[in-house]
Amino acid sequence: MIERIVIIDGVDPQTFYGVNNVNISLIRNLFPKLRMAARGNVIKVIGEDSETAEFERKIKEIEAYAVKYNKLSEDVIIDIVKGEAPRSVSSDGVILFGQTGRPIAPRNANQAKMVRSFAENDLTFALGPAGTGKTYIAIALAVAALKSKACKRVILSRPAVEAGEKLGFLPGDMKDKIDPYLRPLYDALEDMLPAIKLKEYMESDTIQIAPLAFMRGRTLNDAVIILDEAQNTTKHQMKMFLTRLGVNAKMIVTGDATQIDLPRSVQSGLLQALRILKGVKGIGMIEYGKKDIVRHPLVQRIVDAYEDREKKVDEEFEQRLADRADNADSKNN
Repeated sequence: MIERIVIIDGVDPQTFYGVNNVNISLIRNLFPKLRMAARGNVIKVIGEDSETAEFERKIKEIEAYAVKYNKLSEDVIIDIVKGEAPRSVSSDGVILFGQTGRPIAPRNANQAKMVRSFAENDLTFALGPAGTGKTYIAIALAVAALKSKACKRVILSRPAVEAGEKLGFLPGDMKDKIDPYLRPLYDALEDMLPAIKLKEYMESDTIQIAPLAFMRGRTLNDAVIILDEAQNTTKHQMKMFLTRLGVNAKMIVTGDATQIDLPRSVQSGLLQALRILKGVKGIGMIEYGKKDIVRHPLVQRIVDAYEDREKKVDEEFEQRLADRADNADSKNN
């Protein structure tokens, strides 16, 4: 008789054990010759060497299934222990399976194009209006790369630029002041990873979320790096960020040219980068349009209304300039 220790390190133990420990109870019943104790992410078993070795192998197969699909059922456990293929889950076109096993996959042609660009290029720009899912897909690609061990860490960043509100006098330390800018990134991660696993990744710096200013001086190797809201970077910030790219790393830069919050006198680093880097090998550029909006249908109508208004204002401004020129010509004559 020997004691063997099996560590569950790839999945949330709550997911693995099931509600009221129903999954671990089933596993006990499927291995009646073994004595078993489970606590936290550690399972101890006592029995014959060959049987404990087979137990460990089956547990790792079950764990791998739970890591991939973010869910685990009794039927799947029984199939794996019996040596049968688990009930198939269609993964065609799926980037990863989010919380509760929900498949996350491209919902329009440009999202699919972005997935291909990420696979083929080390730097991908995704530009388009709000609601097209460009940031969500970017984070899904990064999390999928982390789970498959294609990268060792994920780094998410945003420029800390106020959208019409001054937040400098909010109470709290630097993290408290910065978190409002980064909340959308946390939201996406929470949709894709179990809470315990996300906390573990954050505490170990496997997933890092930081303002753009904190990127200076770093060389980012073995990572997927995402810069969100990049339209609010200055020219110098964008160059600084792009030159952080290290060995075995990929970058995704997302932004919306219609929502620039920089002072009027400051040129967007994103727009300059798109012009300078167009056609450079190893860089992909995806341009989303209104038809790609995947949020509430009303969002597309809101975008249309704002565009119509801005077009009308531009036409009125051009007409005023033309009238002034005509008046000037009349006075000179």
